[in-house]
Amino acid sequence: MSSFGPTSPSNRVRIVVATSVMLTFISYWRAAAIVLNDLASSAFYACGISEQAVGKSAPWFIVAVMLFSFAVRAVYVESCSMFVRGGVYKVVKEALGGTLAKLSVSALMFDYILTGPISGVSAGQYIVGLVNESFITADVHGWIPRAVHNIFHGTPHLNVNLTSVTIALAVTIYYWWENTKGIQESSEKALRVMQITTVMVVILLAWSALTLLKAGYNPVPLPTPQNLHFSKESLGFLSHSFPEQSLARMFGLLGILIAFGHSVLAMSGEESLAQVNRELAHPKLKNLKKAAIVIAIYSFVFTGLSALLSVMLIPDAVRVPVYKDNLISGLAMYMWGPLILRLIFRAFVVMVGFLILSGAVNTAIIGSNGVLNRVSEDGVLADWFRFPHRKYGTSSRIINMVVLLQILTILASRGDVYVLGEAYAFGVIWSFTFNSLSMLVLRFKYKGERGWKVPPNITIAGTEIPIGLFSVMLVLLATALVNLATKSVATLAGISFSAVFFVIFTVSEHANRKKHALAKEHMKDQFQLLQSDTVDRGSLGIRPGNVLVPVRDYNTLNHLRWVLEHTDTREQDVVVMTARESQFGTAAYGLSSEQVFSDYEQTLFTRAVSVAESVGKRISLLVVPARDAWSAIAQTAHNLESSAVAAGLSSKMTTAEQAFALGSAWEAIPEPKKQFVLQIVKPEGIVDTFRIGPHTPTMKNEDVALLHRLWLNITREPGLENVHHHDILTEALTRFARDYGAHDHADIVKELGRHGTESGPLPVRRIADQIPTVQPEPTRPDRDDGPHSPKE
Repeated sequence: MSSFGPTSPSNRVRIVVATSVMLTFISYWRAAAIVLNDLASSAFYACGISEQAVGKSAPWFIVAVMLFSFAVRAVYVESCSMFVRGGVYKVVKEALGGTLAKLSVSALMFDYILTGPISGVSAGQYIVGLVNESFITADVHGWIPRAVHNIFHGTPHLNVNLTSVTIALAVTIYYWWENTKGIQESSEKALRVMQITTVMVVILLAWSALTLLKAGYNPVPLPTPQNLHFSKESLGFLSHSFPEQSLARMFGLLGILIAFGHSVLAMSGEESLAQVNRELAHPKLKNLKKAAIVIAIYSFVFTGLSALLSVMLIPDAVRVPVYKDNLISGLAMYMWGPLILRLIFRAFVVMVGFLILSGAVNTAIIGSNGVLNRVSEDGVLADWFRFPHRKYGTSSRIINMVVLLQILTILASRGDVYVLGEAYAFGVIWSFTFNSLSMLVLRFKYKGERGWKVPPNITIAGTEIPIGLFSVMLVLLATALVNLATKSVATLAGISFSAVFFVIFTVSEHANRKKHALAKEHMKDQFQLLQSDTVDRGSLGIRPGNVLVPVRDYNTLNHLRWVLEHTDTREQDVVVMTARESQFGTAAYGLSSEQVFSDYEQTLFTRAVSVAESVGKRISLLVVPARDAWSAIAQTAHNLESSAVAAGLSSKMTTAEQAFALGSAWEAIPEPKKQFVLQIVKPEGIVDTFRIGPHTPTMKNEDVALLHRLWLNITREPGLENVHHHDILTEALTRFARDYGAHDHADIVKELGRHGTESGPLPVRRIADQIPTVQPEPTRPDRDDGPHSPKE
């Protein structure tokens, strides 16, 4: 509660800081879809990169990586069973301390920074490949005019790498702007993308099986040392010491490990599993295991089998020279059947590939933003980086830095997917290695209960030996060390990048210590933080029927002033709430109140208290960490039994769109739940009011008159003298629901669409009076005696 007068310890402003996230929980199917939107992207480029590095046996190593990913995913499941909000940074910090945590997150940032460029460039390669192939097909049929031939000096074509870079830049800039505005990741959208992808995968596998029966196949050489054919680039620093073939013969196991290391980028996206774990519905661990199994099977079938099929069906003469950067497109072109069907399917493959790969660009920006916000909360990165955007309230400075690094990477790569893939593998393997090593340390360091452990485990003399966890860590560490020697470009780029980020983290952390110490002392003089695991009326000490006022920008608090001027706080409490929002992973379980209540929240609430003091009213203050601000507002209003939510006008949404967003969030809350009023205060003082939840609809006068005429006619029927207006409406709605539920309801949808177009959006009531308190609605007489809206 805010208070006035000297800032003595008993007179400081109390702020309740919730440390449990306000989340809309999702099923394991949706969780798996979110992870697969990231993980499945590697299927479009991993095998081509691997074959360029190790030869025609590459698909077997992709399959091996997919099988090994079962074990790596098990390590992440165990870490999530210990930390609801897991991830490399949290796990490494807990096990190995802050220094190695900063080093591991530096490698993870290299992973995220490279994810965007390789996905964007790969998407461009698929599009350009389709366009050029279409030009060739059209030219063969004589559909291209001679004038166009003269311009291109032959068949029209696009420069593959230059066009791919242009497409990657366009996709990256588009998602930069969307993230700056503050888009929200949707599990519904992720599920739809994976449903479309599943259709493609089913067609791909079924058609490939038919092709194998009709046209035969090329055998895939077994992954033996004799069948490995390393390029000079794939041996890296070792190419100066050993000829390619002698290396494989002299060190057979080393050769296999090198080949495995060149295929490990097919296992990307595991970090997303730790992030999405927070939002899994109860029972969390059981659903996490189900999601992990779905992810494992899907990625093995899609990535593993498509890699094998690409070598079996695409001729050697064109597979690497022509299709190395878009192998699945090449696979579509060498199916058995008419050319036109193959071209159509290839277009479908390119469409799906663009959806997945461009989505991975977005995930990379969101993931980078989330990781850097997380380390900033721990004081490792200066608060300046996550200072909110003046208009949209997002951490735009972090987004700008990440996207700038991605753009520079795209330009430096010149559209070479192989170079990007080799560098990308550096971040992937080292983030996995740090995570598995940390979990191994925690097996001996942390003796508490775990929800699940990576099997097998044996106990000798009372000491548990984690054989499975140790084996996974050993394979990852060996692969990471071998990659240092064989990926010269990736090693130099990865070490340089990680070193720069590590220095930035270290210097920022040192500079923040003194600043945060001073800020903490200042905050103690002004605010008293009260930590609460949940949001309820008891923790805030407020009454039901209160008014919830969400605030975000301390420059736009006009709606708070309006609420205070129109509310008697002796009768109705006012709760000022801010949602500590993050797009991916910054809002989480396990944060301290100081981490949730940063410098920005302190400034925001200082202004809010000043507004309250200027009006002479009392307010309660609340900070809620959240993935989605609308869900946080709806759940907070529900938990606090608020009668009204008073918000300011959004800079990027209309009042109707704001009401729809809050209404959608309210619908996701489990029953029982109460209705409340949403009031959106515009800068000029006009207030638009919406009722959130089921409510009596506004009826046009002609509709009421029609209902009354029906009532007059029906009550003349024998035995229907006592029928009321609402009885007729009930019967009409029941019949409508039955007709709409039938298979053929196109006429109803068409007619409703016509009504919506004619009438436009429903009008909202503009008011300027006191915020309503919860009161019972007046009763109406039982008997209907004139035209009026029926009682519902």
